[in-house]
Parts: sequence; C-alpha cells; structure tokens
Amino acid sequence: MGTAGELARRTTGRPAAGHEGTSSLADSRLAHDRSGPRGDTPVVLLHAGVADRRMWAPQVAALTRDHDVVRPDLRGFGESTARPSDGWSHAEDVMTTLAALGVHRAHVVAASMGAGVAVEVALTRPDLVVSLLLVAPGGPLIPRMTDELREFVRAEVAAVEAGDLDAAAAANVAWWLVGPHREAATVASANRELVHAMQRRAFEITDGWDEIEEAEPDPSAAARLGEIIAPTLVLTGALDIDAIGEAADAVLAGVVGARHTRWEDVAHLPSLERPGDFTALVEEWLATLP
Repeated sequence: MGTAGELARRTTGRPAAGHEGTSSLADSRLAHDRSGPRGDTPVVLLHAGVADRRMWAPQVAALTRDHDVVRPDLRGFGESTARPSDGWSHAEDVMTTLAALGVHRAHVVAASMGAGVAVEVALTRPDLVVSLLLVAPGGPLIPRMTDELREFVRAEVAAVEAGDLDAAAAANVAWWLVGPHREAATVASANRELVHAMQRRAFEITDGWDEIEEAEPDPSAAARLGEIIAPTLVLTGALDIDAIGEAADAVLAGVVGARHTRWEDVAHLPSLERPGDFTALVEEWLATLP
C-alpha cells in the first residue's frame, strides 16, 4: 500500500507460513530469502505495503536461474516482526540487511511503498543502487491525498477501529489489488486470497505500533528526485488509483532520464496479475543496463 501518513505501520502475531529457505540475521533485522548464482550484481526485491515478500513468488524461480536475488520482508510485514524504536526507518533496515549480506551494489525492483523505500536508499547510498525499477510508486512518493485515496483510508480506518482486521484487509484488496475501476470477480481469486493474507498479517504484527515514530527524511525523498543518478524505469497500471499515477508522474518528471511503461489491464500489483510478463520486463530492463 503506502499512503500518506502511513497506515502501514502495522504489528506482532503468529509466524508466517509458506516461506521456504528463510533466514533472519540478528544484526540485519529483516527476514529474507536469498537464492541464485553469486558473483553478479544482486537483484533486491522490495514488496508493496499491502504485501510481504511472498508477492514475488511468481518471479523467483525464473529470476534466480541467472541472478542473485534477495527478497526481504520489510519491518512489520511477513516474518520481520521485531518491534522498532523511535527514529527507525525502512530504508535503514534495508541498508543494514544488505550490508550484513555483503551486498555493496544492487539492482532494486520495488513496488508501491517499497518503491518509496528504494528511492530513499538510492538517495542515501547512491553507490549502492545500480538501477531502479519502480512499480506503482507509492508511500512517500505520493504527492497528495486524492479523493480516491481518502475514500480508501476512511474504509480501512473504520474497519481497524472496529477491530475487524478481515474487513480492513478486504478494503486493501478492493482498493489496491482490484482497484476502483473493475469488479473483484475479474481478478484471480488466488491473488485476492494472497493479498488478504499478507495484509492481515501486517495488521497483526503492527498492532500497538502507533506510538512509535518513524524517521522522516528532511527534505523528503519526493523533493530530491532530481538527485537520483541510477537508471530508472517506472511501471504503472491504468486501473490503479489516481494517487499512484500522480506519484509516477512526479518520479518521471523529477528523475533525469526515467523511462515509463504502462499496462492497461492491471491495477496496483502487476507482478501478480501478469507474472510472466513482469519477469520478462525485469529481465529486459536488466539487459539494457551496463
């Protein structure tokens, strides 16, 4: 997800099921998977705020044939359940994790809130980020609260305040996976169920984190887009909410040389809706880079 004011500061429940080959380094803080041949520049996958690292499962087998792939769960998602202290940040967690893994340069593929995290990492450590593929950029990159975004926030907040986490997760499925421009039945039920499970998990983990202050860069990442030197590709879905289109426009206007691809038949999570095409896009993008 990744809204302004970030309702995605969520928190601690049961261990997530369904991960294979997982590891969690005490000094890196973030649970993650790493697989594929070592030696080349790694590819780091940062998930959306409505998901966790399971969202990349359709891409892993293909990408790890030729690439060293690192898939973390951002703090408060999936298996990254450690309660933070004031002043923490997703970007710092990612940089700490990569340093612990000995990753000093990486291609970053990131969705939604994860795209905002990726931009913050690229601004803080331009030597670390070789390239950016930003999918439906959100989080701190959203320039304003649109009517659609406000309507989603109202639905989510009402459900959370009522203690109905299933309804809160369902609101996220409806607004982010399905989008406001089509019926839920047009989206694969397996994807709806997965996103519901991932988002509900995030609510469970972050229950009680509201009082914890997350660090906010000053100036913001959105105000510093012109400083990004990494080659950048932005992917958007025509069925996504309008706030994401505005964020994408801001990135394309701010990052020198940024390129844009738009898919007409998807909303906020194109890697789940068109997994094969998304994998091909990543491979084509990496092939264009030095």
